[in-house]
Amino acid sequence: MLINFVLKYSPNFLIHWAKQLKKKYLRKQLQEQKKNKSGISKAKLIEDFKKIGIKNGDSVLVHSSLSKIGFVDGGAETIINALFEIVGDRGTLLFPSFPYSGRAKTYLEKKPCFHINETPSQMGVITEYFRTSENVFRSFHPTDPVCAKGPLADYYTNSHLGQITPYNENSPFRKLCNKNGKILMLGTKLSSCTSLHTLEDAVDFKYPVYDSKIFDVKMIDASGNEYLTKTKVHNPVYSSKRNCDALMTMFESEKVLANGKIGAAKSILIDANKMLEVMIKKYIENGVTMYTPFGS
Repeated sequence: MLINFVLKYSPNFLIHWAKQLKKKYLRKQLQEQKKNKSGISKAKLIEDFKKIGIKNGDSVLVHSSLSKIGFVDGGAETIINALFEIVGDRGTLLFPSFPYSGRAKTYLEKKPCFHINETPSQMGVITEYFRTSENVFRSFHPTDPVCAKGPLADYYTNSHLGQITPYNENSPFRKLCNKNGKILMLGTKLSSCTSLHTLEDAVDFKYPVYDSKIFDVKMIDASGNEYLTKTKVHNPVYSSKRNCDALMTMFESEKVLANGKIGAAKSILIDANKMLEVMIKKYIENGVTMYTPFGS
């Protein structure tokens, strides 16, 4: 459609206009679906989640866009309940709950205070609903916290505090690889898959993807205790070079992921550990990264 063409090839002011127009178009579609009582049921979601490959006992990190799915009866609650019905009592769900949208460096330059219980997620409606649900754990990280619920929730979230980079072996993202977890891109593209950053902390990465400045950030835990933690953020100059979606062909050929649809949303289910293994292998062999998807 014309809007997608504008988003891909136009200057920034036109891109902003096109994004707003696209949001307006999606809102209109959702309103019509609600009015016509043609919403997506929990049963349909369960069918679609199973079809893409989610199974009982899975750990699944979900990157989501509620509007892309279509009008869902019960909204975020229905989506989360459908996922838990599949993964069951042995499964764990995880959602990113980053406290900013845009660049982490821009966010930290405003000197925010991260309160583990009170700082909301800016990663979409579903993530904020999940964050405020009962028995949810949240990793204690100033820019890249993850929420989790299930038997492995504490394991995934308990060692993120004090990590100078957010995607190392002590992060929820890397631990998901250790447990052969999955990543569901629910109506989102590979460009939203933050776990791509696990490569940068797993090898001696030759590109300056982290900014030279180290930030001191005020943190408040669930008991009201205050901490000052240090963290690096991604270099905005290098962030602008990312071409994540260009890695799709490689991941498909390596059988790292499966494509499908959840409701009306084009979605991707990724094997987290296999993705990391392939990224390390291709980086060592040919210098392939999200910044150099065709090799260095």
